[in-house]
Amino acid sequence: MNIKENQTIENIMARRSVRMYEDKDVSDEDLLTILEAANQAPSAHNNQSWRFVIVKGKKKDEMVELISRRAGDFPRPSSALLRMASRSIASAPVTIAVINTGELIRHGTELFEVDKEIAYDFFRTMEIQSSAAAVENMLIAATSLGLATVWLGILFLIKDEVLALLDEKGEFMAVVPVGYASRQSSGPKKRPLEMIVKKVE
Repeated sequence: MNIKENQTIENIMARRSVRMYEDKDVSDEDLLTILEAANQAPSAHNNQSWRFVIVKGKKKDEMVELISRRAGDFPRPSSALLRMASRSIASAPVTIAVINTGELIRHGTELFEVDKEIAYDFFRTMEIQSSAAAVENMLIAATSLGLATVWLGILFLIKDEVLALLDEKGEFMAVVPVGYASRQSSGPKKRPLEMIVKKVE
């Protein structure tokens, strides 16, 4: 199949992790389109146990300051990634934080008559899978609108402080800066399918 014959596949192939952005606002309409796409992701039991927090202005500046300040408390590799994350957030006009609410975990452990510890692990995993699908929808939707993003997972290292800054409870999933790429990237080369696909019959 020619990729250019399918817009969805073309957007998936075009998505890149972009870490620096132009000084240009993202429209409210585009931002809501991205969030609607995220909210359409499949979720276990259709529970949609995710929250999206739009971070702009002063609160975004506070997040940048928090990350920069805490970066020095970690070994060099982690510190470098945190500083890179702070620069990405600083340059993007808007950032979206994704948080798991724990609603599925609470509902599931009550619903399923199995060992509570097993049920907790099971439903927590499903919450993470669901929110990961939502983030991927977000990234692809942004690409389709000519916008750029990067999934910042490194902030997990200071997840409790990030949640406190946003006045949120739950489990940290991701922080996603959104904006217009300051320069185009070809992206990293992916492994060929023959290295990662196994067929069993």
